[in-house]
Amino acid sequence: MLKKYKLGFDIWGLLLFLIIMIPNFIWFVIPAPNDILRSKSITETIDTVASLCQVLMIVALCIFKNRECNKICVTPFIILVSGCCLLYFFSWIVYYSGIVNAIVILGLTIPPCLAFLFFAIDRKNGIALIPTSIFTICHLIYGVANFII
Repeated sequence: MLKKYKLGFDIWGLLLFLIIMIPNFIWFVIPAPNDILRSKSITETIDTVASLCQVLMIVALCIFKNRECNKICVTPFIILVSGCCLLYFFSWIVYYSGIVNAIVILGLTIPPCLAFLFFAIDRKNGIALIPTSIFTICHLIYGVANFII
């Protein structure tokens, strides 16, 4: 399996990560009204696993390149990545408008994870799918356990 990959730098993986992080950078500096996301987490162990997998995911998306993968272009998966990013940004806008409910929390949780999953699938990066999948599960547990249940 590793024979299909080469080490390199995929600027698109880093760019996707930075785009997804824009609302988070804003949130770090400017608190939202009714900002429940700043409360103490009840899933600390899962959060630690999620953080580790997030780092591994970004590293894998940025440095492992499938030799069979073409240059990035508009594909159905890239369209899905873009749609997930837009849905994620919209969820942040709604959150900053003061609306906090299960749909908004899921909008802040699921679309960014799906964007990374769809990107890894588009780039044929099976190595990145492993930490991305674990990160997605942990991120979903965090969102549901801390803010929905």
